[in-house]
Amino acid sequence: MSTGVDEELARGLAGFVAALRAVDPAGGPESGRGQALVTRDEPTRAALAQLDGEIDVAGAARVWADCLAVGPGDAAPAWCHGDLSPGNVLVRDGRLRAVIDFGGIGVGDPTVDLVVAWNLLSPAGREVFRAELAVDDATWERGRGWALSIALIQLPYYRTSNPALAANARHTISEALSPGR
Repeated sequence: MSTGVDEELARGLAGFVAALRAVDPAGGPESGRGQALVTRDEPTRAALAQLDGEIDVAGAARVWADCLAVGPGDAAPAWCHGDLSPGNVLVRDGRLRAVIDFGGIGVGDPTVDLVVAWNLLSPAGREVFRAELAVDDATWERGRGWALSIALIQLPYYRTSNPALAANARHTISEALSPGR
């Protein structure tokens, strides 16, 4: 994907996330994934134990600990999609055309919707996405933690049953562990 195309997709995704966050959350159902990142600690560490020899477990554990160390933040509950993964983001000619699979939508910590920065966008697209949403360092680190946690849990689960999801999990882990994030 060329940089310009990826940046256009990043702007479209940021616009979607911003529009979702702008909807009044009062009375909305709780998001399954919009919880504090620390709620993912046990399953994430269990997944790390299953991935020894397959990924850089020590590096992933360090990044995971760094992401948890930033704390829960103070983001007001907002609507979040909860599953902005490549299979749920429909792209044509480099532009966002639709987002599907709203089964996880609800109100919670909107940081979970930052995962798309690592599971789909290039580093340049990631920076555009972050700038468009004006994400501070701590929130960005929690988003990175969400992306890493989801991917670490997905990899052993989908390793043989869904090669495409496993491949994206590997990609996401690599992106989350790469310098510059």
